[in-house]
Amino acid sequence: MKNTIAIVGRPNVGKSTLFNRLVGQRKAIMDNESGVTRDRHYGYGDWTGKYFTVIDTGGYVHNSDDIFEGEINKQVKLAIDEADVVLFMVDADTGVHHLDEEFASVLRRYQGKKPIYIIANKADTNARAHASGEFYTLGVGDGEIFPISSQSGSGTGDLLDAVVSHFEEEGVEEPDLGIPKIAVVGRPNVGKSSFVNLLLGTDRSIVTDIAGTTRDSIQARYNAFGKEFMLVDTAGLRRKTKVHEDVEFYSVLRSIRALEEADICVVMLDATRGIEAQDVNIIGLADKNRKGIVILVNKWDLIENKETNTAKEFEAKIMEKIAPIAYPPVIFVSVLTKQRVHKAIETAIEVYENKRRKIPTSELNEVMLKEIEKYPPPIQKGKLVRIKYVTQLPTHNPVFAFFCNLPQYVKESYTRYLENRLREKFDFTGVPIGIVFRKK
Repeated sequence: MKNTIAIVGRPNVGKSTLFNRLVGQRKAIMDNESGVTRDRHYGYGDWTGKYFTVIDTGGYVHNSDDIFEGEINKQVKLAIDEADVVLFMVDADTGVHHLDEEFASVLRRYQGKKPIYIIANKADTNARAHASGEFYTLGVGDGEIFPISSQSGSGTGDLLDAVVSHFEEEGVEEPDLGIPKIAVVGRPNVGKSSFVNLLLGTDRSIVTDIAGTTRDSIQARYNAFGKEFMLVDTAGLRRKTKVHEDVEFYSVLRSIRALEEADICVVMLDATRGIEAQDVNIIGLADKNRKGIVILVNKWDLIENKETNTAKEFEAKIMEKIAPIAYPPVIFVSVLTKQRVHKAIETAIEVYENKRRKIPTSELNEVMLKEIEKYPPPIQKGKLVRIKYVTQLPTHNPVFAFFCNLPQYVKESYTRYLENRLREKFDFTGVPIGIVFRKK
């Protein structure tokens, strides 16, 4: 990516606050708790006609008690390698910290290879701004320290003037605009991040056995089967009664937003636990938002004594629990052994194509009017309903309008019949279908 800025530094200095200001929205979770950000988080901004990518990173620490330390530090180094300009953030309120000195020694390896600016955040007063000169002792950077307040925006204009001076190209305004999104959603610890990392062939998200490792929704470009997509790894969704921490509350909000913004939701289940109430809630939420849905049953390799009908019986239990939702395909996978992983993403792409499918009006009428003739709407209160014409409406999801003389007398059971015939005659696997009746 061109014109890339990485915001790095020790924990709790305000990196995510600056990230949110530069991208113009609250994309990263902010909290007074140290170590909220773990993975690399991307966003886009612009300044004086230059468009750029911003990378938010977790706080760099060394020899701490944080079990995520090694993985966070790896993500920070990947962000630095990827960046054109590095913003080393320190805290003007507390002054030089021993973690700043340790991280400065890491950044010295990049000195002269790419611009590095020291950003003295929380310089909300003149005294703090003047005192920020003490950070020259870190011996890193391009000779200028920028005292700023990422909270109020003070000083960020001068900073951005310096940063964009290194960008030779104008950049791309919204590089992800129009690219379909596949969101991987599910309960905590079902294997969502491992699935995304396997597809991308890189450690895009931190993976541990601890539930709740992923906090923000993490996006990455993915190309497969001749199609380009945004893969979105999300934090695990637990029931509201199980969410007690503020950070997890915001993680859940980010996951729900990712689901709402996605085109396709890949809902991942844990084969060893079967389908649980929260899985049903997540699938129901995706259906309510009219998303394409693919159900992945992960950890299938851990199911012992599998027989010929084991998968069919498991799928039948899933469909029974999520009824009346009956359209999502179910794929049994193992991320650990890479079993059917590419089949899963291939199915997700097929569902996306189904979601965009437009059936010519002439073909619709030729097929559906024959089906209606075979089984016409039942007579209601002595009234005979005659359906004369059908067309697909110009909507984001497949919606079909059936024109008839008495639309108010068409029952829900007959609507289901028409939906089943549409799915049988035209491939709408994984996609919610809308049917409306209009007076002709």
